[in-house]
Amino acid sequence: MPTVSDVAAWLLEQVQKDGVLQQDYAASEIQDQFGEDFIYENTNGNLAIKPDVLKAFRAISEKTVVWQSGNKEWRLREDWDEPTRKQ
Repeated sequence: MPTVSDVAAWLLEQVQKDGVLQQDYAASEIQDQFGEDFIYENTNGNLAIKPDVLKAFRAISEKTVVWQSGNKEWRLREDWDEPTRKQ
């Protein structure tokens, strides 16, 4: 049975492998690979990743990954990025 930590580790692995990870793709893949326990349907009717998964992901990627809210994606942190998580 997969755990929140397993899903968070998968998210980090995907960002490290590809350099970027789209939120909608990630939610869909989590549903397919790990099941319904880790996603939900948001108020716009889209798949979303549950907060406990995002919290675990943030804990293991805070220094290496940033969130680009305009593109709704995570990407690897660059030298010029602000020290905050959101860019």
